[in-house]
Amino acid sequence: MEIRVDLPVVKLATIEAEGVRVEPSAADLARLIHDTCERKCREFTLESLAEAEPVRAVRAMFRERGMDPSKYRPSSEALLRRVVQGKGLYFVANIVDLVNLGSIETGWPYGCYDRAKLRPPIVLRHGAPGELYERVGKEMWHLEGRPTLADAEGPFGSPISDSVRTMITDSARDVLVVIYAPAGVPDRNVEEAAQCVAHRLSVFGHATATRRS
Repeated sequence: MEIRVDLPVVKLATIEAEGVRVEPSAADLARLIHDTCERKCREFTLESLAEAEPVRAVRAMFRERGMDPSKYRPSSEALLRRVVQGKGLYFVANIVDLVNLGSIETGWPYGCYDRAKLRPPIVLRHGAPGELYERVGKEMWHLEGRPTLADAEGPFGSPISDSVRTMITDSARDVLVVIYAPAGVPDRNVEEAAQCVAHRLSVFGHATATRRS
């Protein structure tokens, strides 16, 4: 699924998966998440996390678009702060959990969407005045001036918080994962991250087919 990028400071990778089964994370995925969280807790404190290269790069990406990353934290930094505080990741469902795992490993925001609810064309752009959506687990999210994924029906995602409209539910069978990497990240690093997500969607999400772009 092609995404047009109108924000040059962002490098996108997309992973599509077909035939997934949305269910609680199995023991092996839960163990992998637990071990990764433990490693991040040993690696960082809240103070040192702010100086980590991926966190600095994502923050710079936000500042380039005129956003204060301390006021509106990138989703990856919010997850990492939670992990470093010893709270671990939320366990939602296998698809969401493996995507969040990838985000804390790389330090980049990831988004995960039910592909059946998307209506191409899709573009990553600035939010327009008056645009908003109901975000997952929280209040309405105002999008003016903020990085926004939008399809033919309007905005549905961002590297900060995603919408209820396209979120992963038990009925999802085909999914789209978007990696929002800073533009300066080498292509090979982004490709490795995308490969990892595709592999996990097959192993832990039971996907019958995956493809990357």
